[in-house]
Amino acid sequence: MTERKIDDNHRIPYAHGMALISDELYESLKRICKGEYTYVDPLNTKCLKLVEEYHKYYRYVLSTYWANDKTVRKALQINEESIGEWVRCKHDIPYTNDIISNVPYHKNNSINGYPSLIFSGDHDMVVPYLGTQAWIRSLNYSVTDDWRPWMINDQIAGEVDIHQSTNQRKASSCFKGGSMTNLSKIGEWPSRIKDKRL
Repeated sequence: MTERKIDDNHRIPYAHGMALISDELYESLKRICKGEYTYVDPLNTKCLKLVEEYHKYYRYVLSTYWANDKTVRKALQINEESIGEWVRCKHDIPYTNDIISNVPYHKNNSINGYPSLIFSGDHDMVVPYLGTQAWIRSLNYSVTDDWRPWMINDQIAGEVDIHQSTNQRKASSCFKGGSMTNLSKIGEWPSRIKDKRL
């Protein structure tokens, strides 16, 4: 996660784009919350209620709720005595998360002439690609190669976008894959990585 607030606030537009919430709920959220879905003004009770409604719908999408449903566990013949609650991601790793945004680091690297490879390999709501696009736009790079399919063996494997910083001669690439990506398969990456501009 590069920019927590941007990524978090793009979960609702992403959920709408993936047909996980209705047009009506999305339009109401957009109109009343004005794009701020994470740190909602406590005085904006209409927005708070809509965000709560969104969470009510979204909770049924999460695998945690499915995997812990009694009927599912019974169908899967889960031995309740041997396995407790199923957890997809454990968030109790002991570390301090004290960096809210990495965008200033990207800007600093750009100013100092370092190229950036920005990669968003998931299609999920933890770090929605809409948030990635938004914080990249916040860098004010000009687009030198517009968003287009990234092809491997004549099949679409994701998308690529190349931006040019005004502070450096090198370009920054942004790749978005349609699924989890194995970074060790470098031969399958777009030929743009081997481009001399990078």
